[in-house]
Amino acid sequence: MYSIVPVIINLIIYGTIFFYTYNWILGKTEDIIRPGDLNSIFIELIQSIVKIFSLLLVLAICYLSFVIFGGMISAPFNEKISRLIQEKLFEKNEENNLPFFKDTLRSILEEMKKIVFYFSIMIPLILIDFIPMIGSVITLVFGSAFSFFYNALNFLDYPMTRKLTGFRQKLKIVGSKKMLSFGFGAFAFLFTFLPVINVFFNPLLVAAGTRIFYEKGYCDILKE
Repeated sequence: MYSIVPVIINLIIYGTIFFYTYNWILGKTEDIIRPGDLNSIFIELIQSIVKIFSLLLVLAICYLSFVIFGGMISAPFNEKISRLIQEKLFEKNEENNLPFFKDTLRSILEEMKKIVFYFSIMIPLILIDFIPMIGSVITLVFGSAFSFFYNALNFLDYPMTRKLTGFRQKLKIVGSKKMLSFGFGAFAFLFTFLPVINVFFNPLLVAAGTRIFYEKGYCDILKE
């Protein structure tokens, strides 16, 4: 039940951004690249390459939009999903006794911290990409590794937030099991990058992150 509302809202947001952005890029491309007197096969080849590039660009834009808006919109609902998994599977009931709106605000603020952290790393990496030859390699390698780590943090975060864990400590906990965190983060990144599928997989990844947090000993590190 908790997953239905954010799925519908995110589908509307994601679908709208994808449709209008993709069509705008293609429209601009067609205005610039016209058959004219040039070889039509050559023009069609260029247009096909541009369409593929445009699709990848739109997917990247949609992914960033999903990270920003989808995370904040889904935060209160994801919190409820995570809490339900925790109580049903691990019989751990942690009530913070906060009113609904305060609890919702706290969830959104925690999402905003993660978003600020995400862009504080990704923006420098994007700028590094402009360095000739080695820039793209550095961005690809470190950008991928950071995306995996961030996705692990994102879906392991809900139990830690309920325990009022500080953000630096969250980073330390996620980084304490590097192989497991990066493996889970890579899986999560794949399914959050894929269009439409990411909207439906988001609640499942929240549930998986909560389960991994307790079953794989992250919670024990928090007690140390």
